[in-house]
Amino acid sequence: MFCISGNSDVCSENLCFCDFRQCLPDGGEKMMDCDIFTVIIKQNHFSPLSLSLSVHPAGQNPDHMLHGTGHKHESRKQGDDTTVAPEDAARFLSCYCSGYCPEDHKNNTCETNGQCFAIIEEDENGEAILTSGCMKYEGSHFQCKDSPRAQTRRTIECCGTDFCNRDLQPTLPPPMDTGEWQTERQQYHRDLEQDEAFIPVGESLKDLINQCQSSGSGSGLPLLVQRTIAKQIQMVRQIGKGRYGEVWLGRWRGEKVAVKVFFTREEASWFRETEIYQTVLMRHENILGFIAADIKGTGAFTQLFLITDYHENGSLYDYLRFTTLDTQSLLRLAYSAACGLCHLHTEIYGTQGKPAIAHRDLKSKNILMKKNGTCCIADLGLAVKFNSDTNEVDVPLSTRVGTRRYMAPEVLAETLNKNHFQAYIMADIYSYGLVIWEISRRCITGGIVEDHQLPYYEMVPSDPSFEDMLEVVCVKGLRPTVSNRWNGDECLRTMLKLMSECWAHNPASRLTILRVKKTLAKMVESQDIKM
Repeated sequence: MFCISGNSDVCSENLCFCDFRQCLPDGGEKMMDCDIFTVIIKQNHFSPLSLSLSVHPAGQNPDHMLHGTGHKHESRKQGDDTTVAPEDAARFLSCYCSGYCPEDHKNNTCETNGQCFAIIEEDENGEAILTSGCMKYEGSHFQCKDSPRAQTRRTIECCGTDFCNRDLQPTLPPPMDTGEWQTERQQYHRDLEQDEAFIPVGESLKDLINQCQSSGSGSGLPLLVQRTIAKQIQMVRQIGKGRYGEVWLGRWRGEKVAVKVFFTREEASWFRETEIYQTVLMRHENILGFIAADIKGTGAFTQLFLITDYHENGSLYDYLRFTTLDTQSLLRLAYSAACGLCHLHTEIYGTQGKPAIAHRDLKSKNILMKKNGTCCIADLGLAVKFNSDTNEVDVPLSTRVGTRRYMAPEVLAETLNKNHFQAYIMADIYSYGLVIWEISRRCITGGIVEDHQLPYYEMVPSDPSFEDMLEVVCVKGLRPTVSNRWNGDECLRTMLKLMSECWAHNPASRLTILRVKKTLAKMVESQDIKM
């Protein structure tokens, strides 16, 4: 173990405490304002702390820091994988909160050992949105020195007295010239730096990942290798866009890869997805293959990259819009999606074990089509982890929520027990049932097939509100409608029974994904389908 660009205080074989100097631009290209902080690095891989502090470039606004405690906590003890705030950070401020309030807030008030803040940012519709709240002490020195973000149209201001952020009035920076942003984005192929891993010519991504898997770590490529790959990526063209950012087709030594570029405001999602993908024993043929993650920072803006396998057929949603299915194709898709979800949900015990994981945003747009007619689950930015040894439900700190159309009744009604991991698992099952409905509609029987539609398409608007979905799903108890032809086909009839047991109103009445997988496995075997 060693500390890259840091001074090692204590090092052992698997653990290293490092002092790092974080430098932020201060008025000029060579003028730097520096702070010292301590991080912990484990086995030269990303860990929640080392990633969130040691590799943050200047000028970022990680949303996972923009949350106060809501109430006063005892000081953290050394050794719990956190930095320890100095004594002067033990004081607590009361701040006004709007948009970043803790769940137990009263009268739009939160408390923090850090600073009060106000943020103005431009939403997807170009409207200026002002939010405010409490920022934790850790990282607040960096975040409050942030420069206005021209690319994401976002500005943050901080202050240090009670309710002082009521008077803060941050202003949006002028928009960045489109040509400038495009040029910066396409020049992601950066000059190689000294902290670069040597990757022999001729080594493919598959070779690197297989070597890593056989080495026994099971948690993905080493951090240094990931950063080296990320630096060498050549951006080709944009192939998708969503609320989190953009997806680009990239190339690494001629191999196609997908590069997910997150908006700065979505850092919490980037951080969580990176963390989940690098969970030990996470790799599975029906989970999107993770390659690398990196942060690129310049004086003007910051980019958050997640590099994965590239699937040219796009999402299941895109595929179903233009492709009809036969019975074998239907079962291949339903079964492979169930296998991926089952791997997520399953805890693997042992010293190199894997926690149980719930997706929380399962939908056809977050499932990708593979060339062999199977699919893989993607977008893990909202995932929840559970480790039975500690009995802890690890929920990401993010303001983002799932997709309303696919939300389970208990999520819409806000009755889901957030401290009970099984509740998240059962909500995933409901969403899976809706995905199976989408797939089944596209299966031809007797020369008849329905157009692809989203669940509840005829019951709610194209962009339904919580109230729309609550009325349909919970108050009226409705579920997606099916054609009479389904009852005349054995496969569709079985699929209808399966999805009905997945989207039951009572979570306890829903099937487990293992039960779904076993049922579909029998159907696949009876049809002699090759997976």
